[in-house]
Amino acid sequence: MSSKILLYDTTLRDGAQREGTSLSVEDKLKILHKLDEFGIPYIECGFPASNPKEAEFFNVLKRQELRQAVPVAFGSTRRALISTDKDRDLEALVRAETPTVCIVGKTWELHVKSALKTSLDENLWMIADSVEYLKKRGLEVIYDAEHFFDGYKDNPSYAMKTLKAAIDTGADFICLCDTNGGTLPLEMQTILKEVSSKINVPLGIHAHNDSECAVANSLIAVEEGVVMVQGTINGYGERCGNANLVSIIPALVLKNNIQVVSRAQLSKLTELSHFVAEICNINPDAHQPYVGQNAFAHKGGIHVSAVARLPETYEHVNPEAVGNLQRVVVSELSGKSTIILKAKELGKDLSNHPEKVQEILDTIKGLEHVGYHFEAADGSFELLMRRSMNMHKVFFRLESFRVIMEKREDGRVATEATIKIHVKGERIIATAEGNGPVNALDNALRIAIGKAYPELQHIQLTDYKVRVLDEKKGTAAVTRVLIETGDGEKNWGTIGVSENIIEASWQALVDSIEYGLLHKKAPAEE
Repeated sequence: MSSKILLYDTTLRDGAQREGTSLSVEDKLKILHKLDEFGIPYIECGFPASNPKEAEFFNVLKRQELRQAVPVAFGSTRRALISTDKDRDLEALVRAETPTVCIVGKTWELHVKSALKTSLDENLWMIADSVEYLKKRGLEVIYDAEHFFDGYKDNPSYAMKTLKAAIDTGADFICLCDTNGGTLPLEMQTILKEVSSKINVPLGIHAHNDSECAVANSLIAVEEGVVMVQGTINGYGERCGNANLVSIIPALVLKNNIQVVSRAQLSKLTELSHFVAEICNINPDAHQPYVGQNAFAHKGGIHVSAVARLPETYEHVNPEAVGNLQRVVVSELSGKSTIILKAKELGKDLSNHPEKVQEILDTIKGLEHVGYHFEAADGSFELLMRRSMNMHKVFFRLESFRVIMEKREDGRVATEATIKIHVKGERIIATAEGNGPVNALDNALRIAIGKAYPELQHIQLTDYKVRVLDEKKGTAAVTRVLIETGDGEKNWGTIGVSENIIEASWQALVDSIEYGLLHKKAPAEE
């Protein structure tokens, strides 16, 4: 295992191939600078010859100042039976003016014959000519051996000849790609042992996650001596994604003591993960290792009691090391220690008030029995705790609301909500339209209290979920509504339960806004 490992991020190229993802030039610049700030040594910026947007990005890239990262342009070997000086892709790589380029070439006989439709010998010349062409122009060249592991398993002799073609013409790194993502860790380890003993150029690994082994394979590769690890933030990529650098980085730093980034940079890992998710317009995975909202969440009473005394009993690393937080999740499984710990988070010590603890616990269990689900509604739970401990602040008081839906002859549906609210001693009536009853209520409430609480403009609903709890009762069934809300800095969940879906939605909506105002430190009505 090498003590010096280089991280290579390909979120801007491979990650952007995830279905549903489209990054603008401005989006790519934001991610580029965030990765540079975090300390990623190599950042693959895209394929300059693929489309006009990529070409535009590389033109803008020339004017960017990076702290330490090396920008990389990605391309492929020359086309079959075309000279390098007439190949548009290679020309685009040179025009990109990045100090490092990465070119991909074929390793597997199957692809040479079926995709390139050329001879095995011509493929070797394509690799050699392309590397030589780029090296003569003073560029650092990373050679990505596409489908290497499948190619090696099919014909190890030819697979090694493709690597030799790149090495003999000056490639600086040889990156072995598990492009189909089907190689398992033990067979990867076996192949890497065989290959590394025959290669005198630094090796890299580029793993895909189709068999859920990309992170494991990357870590195994480090054990076997590779010095460059390619991957993406959050494992984004086409099909099942790429090796997730967000899991690989802390594993290397905290478990293998390989300082691919500093401890200070590592503490920004959760921020980086969520930043990239936001730019890509993808909801962060709450269960993602290290950085997910639930990565250090404890629900069972025994677990909570243990981590309150000694966190490492149920935490494999310190959450703060990766910029995350320990969370205590409240549910019907919770014990008294959970309530005491949550109260301490709110600045109240209930350890000497067992009757209050039992009262709160009984309330939670009673509510969950009728359909509440507090582990997914941290905002509603905090408000419940505050009310139980007489710490609740009243921001407004509802007099009444009314929702009207009108189906029109032309097929359009109009929804209108009218709300009567008391806020800061004033009675306000507000009416608003919306694309549904909840949206109309939300709009009317914001009109009613927005002047009193201007910080409300930063609090936005991000998700709305409805679940019918007893389908057998049909339209009379109890409905649970979960609302996700954010203010640009944090996200929280709130809940409402009722036989009336509008009432359930109102409960969750009010909690979402009161929680947001509470943490924006808005002045409360007494």
